[in-house]
Amino acid sequence: MKNKIRFSLALACLLLSPCTLFNSRGSVLMAQVSSTLSSYSRFGLGLLRDQSQGFNRSMGGTGLGIRVGNRVNFINPASYSAIDSLTFILDVGMNASYGYMRQGTSRANVWNAAFDYAHIGLRLAKKMGLAVGFMPYTSVGYSYTSPDKPITNDAISTQAITNGNLYSGSGGLNRAYIGLGWKAYRELSVGANVSFLWGTFDHLVVPTYKEGGVTSTSYNGTLKDYTATVKTFMIDLGAQYPVRLSKQDWLNIGATFGIGHKIAQDATLLIVTVPYTASSPFDLPFTLGVGAAWQHKNTLLVAADLHHEFWGSCRMPVDTDDPDNLYVAKVGYYRNRTKIALGVQWTPDPFDKHYWKRIQYRAGANYSSHYLRIDGDTGPREISLGIGAGLPIISGRSVVNVGLQWLRRSSSIRNSITEDYLLLNLGLTFNERWFAKYKID
Repeated sequence: MKNKIRFSLALACLLLSPCTLFNSRGSVLMAQVSSTLSSYSRFGLGLLRDQSQGFNRSMGGTGLGIRVGNRVNFINPASYSAIDSLTFILDVGMNASYGYMRQGTSRANVWNAAFDYAHIGLRLAKKMGLAVGFMPYTSVGYSYTSPDKPITNDAISTQAITNGNLYSGSGGLNRAYIGLGWKAYRELSVGANVSFLWGTFDHLVVPTYKEGGVTSTSYNGTLKDYTATVKTFMIDLGAQYPVRLSKQDWLNIGATFGIGHKIAQDATLLIVTVPYTASSPFDLPFTLGVGAAWQHKNTLLVAADLHHEFWGSCRMPVDTDDPDNLYVAKVGYYRNRTKIALGVQWTPDPFDKHYWKRIQYRAGANYSSHYLRIDGDTGPREISLGIGAGLPIISGRSVVNVGLQWLRRSSSIRNSITEDYLLLNLGLTFNERWFAKYKID
């Protein structure tokens, strides 16, 4: 038993370290990135990553009301109190994506694959569960060139001189957490996740010049390099309360609350060789979430979530035309974000001898507004549809989670980039009865 636990903890430590498996290059709009492929990751803290897991990602990312004993449901820490006392849960996943991006007549196909998440869950004490894990929180990855604009003609050759900018960026925030869930009073469970966020951002703007359509080094532009290193914490609180509707039906009601705060680290803007500093220009928002999950026997699970994030009052670093305050923190560049998610899981008969009847079939959808304002307008909205399955491992209670998602990211801004992705999610939930006491006759 001890050897099994040591092996699992060693494996978990390996899996909890962030890694990227491989990347690719796009031809027109995008180039090599580490964990995301989107020009929209240029703004703010980057693209917000999906915090769901293999078992609920195909259900639209729902989870606020989901309460099961054989999964680590990170979305609501109150659910940890339901973890089976006899099991050790290890949940790991990765994803691969193929994207198609278009802007006007420009097109680009991109693909990427990366490590996604790792979670460990176990019963810590009576009525109390423990979870620890790692996942990305935001990601930055893009490389594109703005259209060339004529600025003048060469005095000698009379050829047209045009100017454009090369924009590239990388980085993002990672998230490691520890959480507790406790059945505090009768059926009421409460919980908390305490997370440590860390990461770096690097956004580079390089001016490019062409003379007669040919790249020229005879002209100089102002190179700008925006960098920041972030280390901070995050606290999320949760509650769940199950209501029995009948002998075979339960309705689990859930809610979460995230505590927002100012991030202490500064950001730097390097213009050619001159540095400018914006003091503590980032914030994390307050968040609210409510959801419910209806469970019929052990066969049908239907869930719905509503999540709201108050980004509108948060600040971001902005370079201005004021020479005395060239790089400062300002509000008005974010907007509140709302996400609506629906999902369903159906298992014909989890105890049947026929394998296909024990498979967990899943489907879901979600819609979310973006937390960014771009050129004073709303940022891109996201729509996602997904299907998937939980494939039981014949030798035990562990499950292989497979899911397929379609994601569209588009903006109402004229001539903006529209992104369509096909994502393959693959995960393993290792869940075995390691803490059971066996008797020998």
